[in-house]
Order: sequence, then C-alpha cells, then structure tokens
Amino acid sequence: MAQDSRLTTLDRMQDLLLESPGFPEFLLGLATISASLLDSGGRITCTITVDRDGGAATVASSNEEGRRLDETQYAFGDGPCLTAARQQRLVLIADLKNDERWSDYLEAALQEGVRSVLAVPIPTDPFSHAGLNCYATTVGAFNAETVGLLEEHAAAMSRVLRIALRLHGTDVHPEHLRAALKSRAVVDAAVSLIMAQQRGGRDDALAILQLAAKSTNRRMNDIATDIVRGAGLPQIQRDGE
Repeated sequence: MAQDSRLTTLDRMQDLLLESPGFPEFLLGLATISASLLDSGGRITCTITVDRDGGAATVASSNEEGRRLDETQYAFGDGPCLTAARQQRLVLIADLKNDERWSDYLEAALQEGVRSVLAVPIPTDPFSHAGLNCYATTVGAFNAETVGLLEEHAAAMSRVLRIALRLHGTDVHPEHLRAALKSRAVVDAAVSLIMAQQRGGRDDALAILQLAAKSTNRRMNDIATDIVRGAGLPQIQRDGE
C-alpha cells in the first residue's frame, strides 16, 4: 500500500508540473500535496523553499501562516529551513522553547504559535538549494515515522523539481518580485519582534510599526530593517500628544 501511495503522489507531482502555468503555481501545488500527506487536520503547515544562485529564496506555502514564517526567516538570514536547504541536512526541533539555535527567529515563530519544526532537504542541482519545511502547533509533532515519510517524499519530489527548475530557467522570480518579497519579509520579521517585545498581537504590532513610520516620516520598510538589525523602535508621536 505504501508503494502505491508513493506512486500516486509522484503521478500527482508530474501532473502538477504539466498543468501549472508558472513556477510559483507549481511550488504552491507541491506544498499543498506535502501537507495533505500528513493528514493532520490543518495543524501542520508545509512550505517549499528554493534558493537559486545565491538569490532571494522562493517560497510557496499550504497556508498564509507558513508563508509568513518562511519569509520572516529570510529576513533574519538564517534558521532551520534555510539550514536544511543550504547545507542539505535534516533539521528537527521537537520543542522550540528548548532550542537555543536561531534564537531571534525561533522567538518570532513561537509568537506565531509554532512549537515544533521539521525541515527536510530536497536534492536539486549545484546551482540551487531546496527544502521542505513543516511547522506544527504542538510539541513533538514529528516522530520517526513522519520523518521517514517526509524524507521519502522529498526524494520523490527531487526529480520533478529539478525538471521544473530547468524548464523555468533563471527567471523563477523577476527582479521586481524579488524586491517585493524581500521587503515583505523584513516587515514580517519586525512585526514578529515587536509582538515578542510588547507581548501583543500581530495587528497591534503592525499598527505600532505604521505609527512609527508616520511619526518619523520614514518608510515602514526602513524602520523594519533597523529593528531586525537590532535597533529599538523610534520615538512615537501619537495623535493629540
């Protein structure tokens, strides 16, 4: 039965490659197929990371929270998913509260309700790196059986992804889209840090960042970049003060 399941999944990936209008849509389909394998009732989010020629990483996610988690990691420049992709080694964190690596990013992930992470490398080619990333809201969500299943899935995904990278050439993301993704990632990372510092929700943290931009007459992205690099929030002038 397991062999039949793998064949069915491989068929779905091949059909996806034939039917997808572009590379982002193809990655989105891969992420969705990966999440469906776990049958977790939506409690586990899967994303696909592709880092090509040292450029901006491409991300597709089975939901919005996963996209935000990956892009926040890109803003910090390091983390479990980037490590798995770049070093082509599996990274498993059973409980984010007990792991001291990538402390700033893990704190941001905790603020999003994530408690365990599994990142599995996907072999591609010498000019690109890829990984399958899984986020769970419970501690110890990934046991040995789940890890083995996702390693097999990543291996099956490898050949289809290599073909897709060749078909779509170097223009996986146009330059204007690369810039937009980088800008959004920096803002998401800053919002997560403000959430941790202020112990508030995402909407409140975003409002604080917007108010800081208004008070200082600076672009929100510039203030977010400063925060991610370690600076504090600028003095905020509230209406009526």
